[in-house]
Amino acid sequence: MTYKLVGFDTFEGEYYDLDGEYSTETEAITAGRARLLELEKNQPSSSSGGQGFGGIQDRVFVLCPNGQRKRLL
Repeated sequence: MTYKLVGFDTFEGEYYDLDGEYSTETEAITAGRARLLELEKNQPSSSSGGQGFGGIQDRVFVLCPNGQRKRLL
């Protein structure tokens, strides 16, 4: 049972796999938060609208072993 990270391209409306598999949800969340920091550098909130409603910055989710996706903010 592993946890994975999944990205969502809000502009294209498509999910995509992010690198890595994690044995715990805590590890996946830590990696996901690091990914959010990268997104802020590559897709700054000032030009993308960020993670808020109407923002087009990509989203990051933890994909749980049971198939549930949990969005990270």
